[in-house]
Amino acid sequence: MPKLFSKARDPMSCYTHFIGAVLSVAGIIIMLIKTVQHPFTAVQFTGIVFCLSLIGLYSASSVYHYVSGPESIVKRLRKLDHSMIYALIAGSYTPLLYQILQNPQKTILLTAIWVIAAVGIIMKLCWMNAPRWLSTVLYILMGWFIAIDFSALKSLSGETLFFLISGGVLYTIGGIIYGIKKPNIGKMFGFHEIFHIFVVLGSICHYFMVIFMI
Repeated sequence: MPKLFSKARDPMSCYTHFIGAVLSVAGIIIMLIKTVQHPFTAVQFTGIVFCLSLIGLYSASSVYHYVSGPESIVKRLRKLDHSMIYALIAGSYTPLLYQILQNPQKTILLTAIWVIAAVGIIMKLCWMNAPRWLSTVLYILMGWFIAIDFSALKSLSGETLFFLISGGVLYTIGGIIYGIKKPNIGKMFGFHEIFHIFVVLGSICHYFMVIFMI
C-alpha cells in the first residue's frame, strides 16, 4: 500500500475504494470512447449515469476514509459516503431497466428505484444513527429489485446475464459481511475492508454488464 494511504484515518478502506475510484474514471473514459464511435443513444446515456454513480460512490468513500479532522467534518463525509450507496444502486439499475423493459413498466420502475434511492439518501442524511440492519436490508432489497420481473432478463445475452448475477451475488455477500460484522482477519483488515473489496468486485462485474448492453 502506498505511503500516502498510511496517513489516512482508515488506510485499507481508503486504499481499496481509491482503487475503485481510479477504475471508475478509467471506465467512464472507455465508455465515452465507445459512445463517440456510434450515434449517441439513450442507452449510452444510461451507461454514463451508471459510471457517474460509480465515481461518486468511490470518490466519496475514499475521501471519508482518508480525512481525520474535526468530528463534525468526518460526520458530514460519512453521511455523503453512505448516501452514495443508494445512488450507485439506482445508477446500476438505470441502464439495465432501460434496456430490458418497455413502457410504461420501464418508466414506472426507473422512477421507483430512484425514489427509493432518494428515500435512502434522506434517511442517511437525517437519521445517521439508524440501525445497521435497516440500512443493510434496504441495500439488499434495492439490489434485488429486478426480482419484480425476472422474465424481462430473457432479452439479455449470456455474457450480460452472467455479469449481472455475479455482481449481485458479490454485493449480497458484501452486504451480509457488513451486517454481521464478520470475519475480522486482523486489526488493519476487518469485516469493513472485506466488505469494500466485495463492493469493488461487484461494481466491476456490473460495469462489464453495462459494456455488453451498450
